[in-house]
Amino acid sequence: MTDWRQTGPSVLIALLALINGLAQISPHFLSLRVTLLGIAHSGADGLSGLEDLAAFPHVIVGIGLVLMAPGLLLRARVAWVLAIVLGMVSAGLALWAAHRPDAVFMLSGVLLLALLIYGRRFTRSSLAASSLFALLGVGSLLIYGTLGSLWFGAGYTPPIHSLPTAFYYTIETMSTVGYGDIVPHTLHARMFTVSMIVLGISVFATTLSVVMGPVIGGSLKRALEGRMHSERRRNHYVIIGVSSLAYAMWKELTGRGVAVTVIAPIGHPSPYPDTADVITGDATRDETLRLAGVPHAKVVLTLRDDDAENAFAVLAVKEMAPGVKTIAGVNDVRHVNKIRRVQPDVLFAPQLLGSQLLARDLFDEPIDNETVHQLLFPQQ
Repeated sequence: MTDWRQTGPSVLIALLALINGLAQISPHFLSLRVTLLGIAHSGADGLSGLEDLAAFPHVIVGIGLVLMAPGLLLRARVAWVLAIVLGMVSAGLALWAAHRPDAVFMLSGVLLLALLIYGRRFTRSSLAASSLFALLGVGSLLIYGTLGSLWFGAGYTPPIHSLPTAFYYTIETMSTVGYGDIVPHTLHARMFTVSMIVLGISVFATTLSVVMGPVIGGSLKRALEGRMHSERRRNHYVIIGVSSLAYAMWKELTGRGVAVTVIAPIGHPSPYPDTADVITGDATRDETLRLAGVPHAKVVLTLRDDDAENAFAVLAVKEMAPGVKTIAGVNDVRHVNKIRRVQPDVLFAPQLLGSQLLARDLFDEPIDNETVHQLLFPQQ
């Protein structure tokens, strides 16, 4: 039930966009096919009037809504914005074509209402949705330029009377190359060419920012966040490892309200939640230790499953920050004396500590803070 409350609205809105898009396309599919066949066979003469072009806005909007459905399903913000724009255009086209509210108009209204109600759920930055936006924008502009060039073809020198020539002139104008082989000489043709130049620059600039923005922005955000976290990591605790003991220690420390940074090894599944301050890297490398703020930490706990890795991590920490307290975990009691040679400030062997505490309890020997302190600190 909880999963449906989280994903249900996006699924419903994506379905509404898909149905609305298909409803826009289906009534005009046949007339669009006839128009394209006429243009392909006879060039500009295939356009008998403005009504031949009436199907294209409906089809373009319909295709746009269909393309936005996956982005809405992924709760992408750009898909939500474009769906609102396309929904408004869809409602306007339906009202203009039928001169009264019809089924497509009602579908567009329901889609817009759902988008406005659940707008806060669409917060993700999706590269796939941005790519669909780019495809829709460039494709729509190509159709607009090609059909417009055919419509105003007589106003150019030489005249544009074929689909390939119109497509070539559209690409040439949109890219602002302007070879000068086709020149508008009437007012309508010149104004149409100006509109293509303005729209081409706008669409390409917007497409570049929408598609490349999340990629560049994400990398910049990660870099800045890493630096900001590194500067904030002071007087904190550092846990090295993803073992069950490391996770239990993380829960205990965070439960006491202290700042904890975790260094997780590469290639190991992490048990920590997304809200945890986790750095993935090699705990024996200086750049990883600096990023974790080890020189400014209160305590560093090496709690990996491999005792040799714990020993190397202690040596790396002591070499970088000799004044920082180190606690080394020991998984195998046979390695206690070996770990002692790297001289951690605290040696924590759960099996050894547990066995000694249990033995003291069996023989009614006193267990106090001093006893535990002596078991933890090897030098004493």
